[in-house]
Amino acid sequence: MTDRGSQKMQAELWRVAAQDWADYQEATLLPVFEQMAHDFIQTPAHTLLDDGCGSGLFCQLALQQGLDVRAWMPRPNSSPLPRRKRPLVISIRAIWRICHTPITPSTWLRVNLFQYAASPARALEEAYRVLKPGGKLYVAIWGKASECQVAVYLKALGSLMPPPPPVTPGPFALSEDDALEKLVGDAGFQPGLRQRVSSPFLYANLDSALKGLLSAGPAQRAIGHTSYEAAVDAVTNAIAPFRTESGGYRMDNTFYILEATRQV
Repeated sequence: MTDRGSQKMQAELWRVAAQDWADYQEATLLPVFEQMAHDFIQTPAHTLLDDGCGSGLFCQLALQQGLDVRAWMPRPNSSPLPRRKRPLVISIRAIWRICHTPITPSTWLRVNLFQYAASPARALEEAYRVLKPGGKLYVAIWGKASECQVAVYLKALGSLMPPPPPVTPGPFALSEDDALEKLVGDAGFQPGLRQRVSSPFLYANLDSALKGLLSAGPAQRAIGHTSYEAAVDAVTNAIAPFRTESGGYRMDNTFYILEATRQV
């Protein structure tokens, strides 16, 4: 469901350290997932399509709320599914469905994916096509750079990559005032409530911080352009100010969650 211009590339990047993502990084988004799950409690059970479902942490929460979950993740056929340390209510293998046949969910979820799409507008067109009239779209993105300590980590990774084309939006472009609302509005959705959620990245030690932060697609791209050792050095130096007295790491971040409704 990601736009086809970036689907294959992102699948290749995110599959490299998928198990580290499941073990060390996906839980850093738990406050965002919990807020969305709380919102779903307020409405009758829906068919939910989780696009870019990672290793299924949000799917677990949604299943516990009684939702009919369809999960999708762009990945090469040769890429194994990561295994979560805690088993899901239903095995993620049972709900991980590559959607070759049309489905019409009433809720369509995208968590922190638009930053990685070659064309966010095309991705929204796909969401509009798939959703039922009156269906809900939920999008979670980074807050503004000034609200996200993880910005220094992203800047460190950027220093290891070639300069992007001049017109390429940065990871915080959609976080500017009304930018996301305009994007979804242009795609035929009625923008609704935007929420701010605090989601700190917490790690027990440097090893778990590096495994988590280097599992993400942008980190794998930086590693591919330089080396694993260069990425380790850059990220270690970038997160040094966030080391706690116990030897762990804490990076405070804000996410925005936007709810939008597909126009009839």
